[in-house]
Amino acid sequence: MGRLQVGFHWRRAPYSDVAWADVTEWWRDPVVLRDLPAAVAGLVPGSPTLVAGPVSRGSLLGALVAAHLGVGLVEVRKNDRAASGPDPGFVRRALPGSYHGGGGVMSFRRGLVRPGDRVLCVDDWVESGTQAEATRDMVLEVGADFVGTACVVDDIADTPEGDALRTALGLRALLRAHDL
Repeated sequence: MGRLQVGFHWRRAPYSDVAWADVTEWWRDPVVLRDLPAAVAGLVPGSPTLVAGPVSRGSLLGALVAAHLGVGLVEVRKNDRAASGPDPGFVRRALPGSYHGGGGVMSFRRGLVRPGDRVLCVDDWVESGTQAEATRDMVLEVGADFVGTACVVDDIADTPEGDALRTALGLRALLRAHDL
């Protein structure tokens, strides 16, 4: 955990009050790359058969966790041009317009997640839970089981452990944002 905190920085654009989380040093640190997949995989009980990773860093971390678990990865795309039309081969969920100031659509190809799969959603940072919730809903739509959400940083502001969204997502994290 200490290496995650050392490799993390809040950044600000010049002449702006907006801060953003910079986790790029995590990916540079070979010890973090070695240890993070097992730590994240160990957050959620059970044995997933598939990892779903929302783009972009959720796909990166999701691939590492999937390799650690010996299971496959499904990349959950955002605003994928191939999934934008009426093609029934894709499962989609619209994100609310309030999501990062513009909404969007999350999707994956329908055949990649199958009934009977036990799917773990993995992301580096959960801020509102919107992407994880869309992932969970799509997984359930195709008849698979959703085993939970594992992330490095939980930043769902000021919601208690018993919060309905936290419970529905089975959200577990290595760190809370206020720890950084």
